[in-house]
Amino acid sequence: MRIVRKIGVWAVIGVAMVVLVLFAMPTYRQGEASIAGKTAQDFPLEVWGKPGHLTDLKGKVVILNFWATWCPPCIEETPALNRLQKYIESRNALVLGVSIDEDPVAYEKFLKDYGIVFPTFREPTRKLALDYGTSVFPDTYVIDRHGKILRKFFSSQQWDSPEMLAYFDAVLGQT
Repeated sequence: MRIVRKIGVWAVIGVAMVVLVLFAMPTYRQGEASIAGKTAQDFPLEVWGKPGHLTDLKGKVVILNFWATWCPPCIEETPALNRLQKYIESRNALVLGVSIDEDPVAYEKFLKDYGIVFPTFREPTRKLALDYGTSVFPDTYVIDRHGKILRKFFSSQQWDSPEMLAYFDAVLGQT
């Protein structure tokens, strides 16, 4: 009986160590450079009734935000994303929202209710989000003027905090 208990304790400790190692890996930590420098995957989009591609935005800094109307953290960060859009739009940058909502009525109502000021479109298949490596929402990628990913932010952020605005000032100052 004692030996079984010892084996059980060591098994639990082993599992805990594996979990700690996994979460310590750069791909699990906020803002790690694991994808930094990779070219952002191009995709077709339709914003405010106009078709295009992500590559059409080359020359701009793009804050690519995957979100949904039913996602509490997405709802929480929406006002700050609106304020960030207003802060960066005159500096050749934009927030680009990609909603994974299946319900077009809920999507349109959300845009109206929250006064969304940044371009956004609906991609209910989630293929684009999955292609980018996003399975939990919200998830945001900062893409530089050359189409390279600078950083990935996991979960909701206070996009208009002094620290975040300083980060974007630095990014927008780069050529």
